[in-house]
Amino acid sequence: MKKTVTVYGAGLAGCEAAWQAVRAGARVRLYEMKPEKYTPAHHSEGFAELVCSNSLRSDSVSNAVGLLKEELRRMGSLIMEAADSTRVPAGSALAVDREKFSAYITEKIKNCPDIEIISKEADGVTDGEVTVIATGPLTSDKMADYISNGLGCGSLHFFDAAAPIVDAETINMEVAFFASRYDKGDADYINCPMTEEQYNAFWQELISAEEAPLKDFDREEQKKLKVFEGCMPVEVMAKRGRDTLLFGPLKPVGLIDKRTGKQSHAVVQLRRENAEGTMYNLVGFQTHLSFPEQRRVFRMIPGLENAEFLRYGIMHRNTYLNSPGLLDATYALIGREDIRFAGQMTGVEGYIESAGSGFVAGLNAARRAQGLEPIVFPRTTMIGAMADYVKNGGNSSFVPMNANFGIIEPLPHRVKGGKVAKNEALAARSLEEIEKFDFLLKKEN
Repeated sequence: MKKTVTVYGAGLAGCEAAWQAVRAGARVRLYEMKPEKYTPAHHSEGFAELVCSNSLRSDSVSNAVGLLKEELRRMGSLIMEAADSTRVPAGSALAVDREKFSAYITEKIKNCPDIEIISKEADGVTDGEVTVIATGPLTSDKMADYISNGLGCGSLHFFDAAAPIVDAETINMEVAFFASRYDKGDADYINCPMTEEQYNAFWQELISAEEAPLKDFDREEQKKLKVFEGCMPVEVMAKRGRDTLLFGPLKPVGLIDKRTGKQSHAVVQLRRENAEGTMYNLVGFQTHLSFPEQRRVFRMIPGLENAEFLRYGIMHRNTYLNSPGLLDATYALIGREDIRFAGQMTGVEGYIESAGSGFVAGLNAARRAQGLEPIVFPRTTMIGAMADYVKNGGNSSFVPMNANFGIIEPLPHRVKGGKVAKNEALAARSLEEIEKFDFLLKKEN
């Protein structure tokens, strides 16, 4: 009889954990509260629903998240298999058609004979079961209370924001133009150029626009509102100074309008949202403005004067653990090693990072159920460096962290050629390390 692992949550981390547990020889019971209940940010019945951007960011191994993608590809990640199968043009980045991405993963999970799906909201785990909790940054109140109080974990909160999506046919291409920054890759982005006068007018309206009320939280919790830097609302960023956006999402560097041969004062980029190119999202425009204010202010962007908004930006709660001293490098709860966590709840930030934590947690949950020793990936790999960060944290208070070369173990020698050459050397070492796990991880279902 195969041993059983229970996974709570069918997001990216939970689906990856379930898939890897099966590949490692276990059966899985997968709990998912949809369609019985939805979070404020989820709308479809499918698994692995992308609620923010449809971009999985850079696909180059000289970029930290690109390296993590390649590690996961080589080790048989379901999330990467789905992403590669449903990608849409996005220059040097990996972006996906979010509906096809979710459908691909949902079909794989539902058709796996060793995965039993239970559509039910969970309010705790059963003692003695080998478990992966991957209920995400929007964990239900019941489960969050159990994690905080029943398991004695405590919790922290920050707020996450999603960017609006517009109808491609309503973008004024007499003003906007196609290009990728520095002409890297194909010209997959729509770019809306701004003069200095247009930018100043837009900035003034943006910082004074009305925000949507946080209906789900009382005034005391609003006072403690904490915005994670990696997904900051554009209006919050703008309030840091008139020129802040010019070094962020409205950075004009490397974007030349071939019709004029000039670089604009500011540029708003839009990225394809689906394979057909009928929808585009405003890159870096996560927001908590009210819907009428989004329509008013964002239509000040040249080229979007008559844009039809297919989805407005939203802001929602995220929950993550104060993981250092609480979780080990396999994402197991110290003192309760039958219980593992995965996804943004652990303090990893980003789609691929969440999938990576699910990979490690699912693999090791199956090994735990079978009485095998855990696999701890070394800090010379990106997947291992992330787990080490979750276990040990940084030098200050623990905050969510994207994959980055700052957390990976440094090279023992200097590399000539600058930052890119150094990152390429780190990536080559990491992928060489990953190959050592081949006999363990590349088993077919």
